[in-house]
Amino acid sequence: MENNKQKILNAAIILFQDKGYYGTGLNEILRKSDCPKGSLYYYFPNGKEQLALESIEMTKNFVDGMIRRNLEKIDDPAESMKKFVCEMAENVYIDNDDLSSFQSNRKISINLIALETSKTNDNIRKACEEAYSTFEKAYFDKLVENGFDDDKAKEVSKTIESLIEGAILMSTVKKDDTYILNVADIIYYLIKKSS
Repeated sequence: MENNKQKILNAAIILFQDKGYYGTGLNEILRKSDCPKGSLYYYFPNGKEQLALESIEMTKNFVDGMIRRNLEKIDDPAESMKKFVCEMAENVYIDNDDLSSFQSNRKISINLIALETSKTNDNIRKACEEAYSTFEKAYFDKLVENGFDDDKAKEVSKTIESLIEGAILMSTVKKDDTYILNVADIIYYLIKKSS
């Protein structure tokens, strides 16, 4: 059974996904969570910003774990990343209740909240930046583990993260997995060419 803290966080995540950070009010979060106002301020004394920061942290940890588990399956980094990205393409069509879905209402879209708040809330911007850096680090570690020097691994991992995030955005908006599948091929050739 969920405690009030988790209920409030889950309600905030759903509303941030549906209405955006600035379109979501605290009273709306309370109504959706069916929790008393005192619980919100007890668990989240810094209000909506803290809810967003905890949502980003939760998502960052989930995605980082997913990336690392998938990349461990195949030793060759080009093959490993291509397979991982191809499997991501399947998530375009998954139901929103599934945590793996790009549009999951059980985790926050780092892309969405980053675009919405990057110019107006530096704390949230930094949390999104840290999430993207964490994902890059997972790719970096896989490349270094397979013989890439640090400078080349850093360059390639940044490019991989940029390609994936752009493909996720396009695939989500257009409901078309070909953007991700194309990126899977590009990443494969990028790694092969760079090794």
